[in-house]
Amino acid sequence: MSGKRTVVKVGTSTLTYDNGKINYRRVEKLCKVLSDLQNSGEEILLVSSGAIGVGMGKTGLAERPRENRKKQALAAIGQCELMFMYDKLFGEYNHNVAQLLLTRYEVETEEKRSNVINTIDELLKMSIIPIINENDTVAIDELEGNKIGDNDMLSAIVSGLVRADRLVILTDIDGLYDSNPRTNPCAQKLDVVPKINKAIMDMAAGTGSNRGTGGMITKLQAADYATKRGIEVHVINGTEPKAIYDVIEGNSGGTVFLAQQ
Repeated sequence: MSGKRTVVKVGTSTLTYDNGKINYRRVEKLCKVLSDLQNSGEEILLVSSGAIGVGMGKTGLAERPRENRKKQALAAIGQCELMFMYDKLFGEYNHNVAQLLLTRYEVETEEKRSNVINTIDELLKMSIIPIINENDTVAIDELEGNKIGDNDMLSAIVSGLVRADRLVILTDIDGLYDSNPRTNPCAQKLDVVPKINKAIMDMAAGTGSNRGTGGMITKLQAADYATKRGIEVHVINGTEPKAIYDVIEGNSGGTVFLAQQ
């Protein structure tokens, strides 16, 4: 283990079943792996989606609503459930967690960015795992553009703020393919992407699951942002969280986007 600073982003499709209920078995494995990596000397930050998706599951909604006020309400319900779960599961491995809810407002000036960085740095010095999410209860498109957009981009922004060594994005696919593997059985996975260009962007499929907001395109946009700031990005299948060990040990089975600086 290298003892570097690693940001891990987990999406709604990884955290939940198709009905929106939490996939406790997978989340428990994730918390165990991240706790073990923290014990080994890694500095771990977790950017977690899922508030709206978990809120949907808890209230019995089958489809993601379009109305912003309903999404805000679901985020408020789901965020409580998410943090309760993380606090309990990380606590079983003797790790404490802290919640940070961000919007674009908190990172729009140097002073505000410094406040966020100082808080995160202090938490890491205390061996506490920061769990970061966009504040979906207030961050909507209509509110003066204060929404970052999605947690893929949030994870890239956080990685840049804290000068992470790597960003690991867990998703429901093995990595970047030259076409959609769900519709094209001959699609080929790219193991390494030296630089993101228009041809790479054009490979991305559309939106993701019904419970999430993104797809491969948002992961490419996040990877483009992070790699331009000297951060290596790994997009891997989050079905088996132990795959994060392979990333740390230099044997990623997903797609690696190489740092540009």
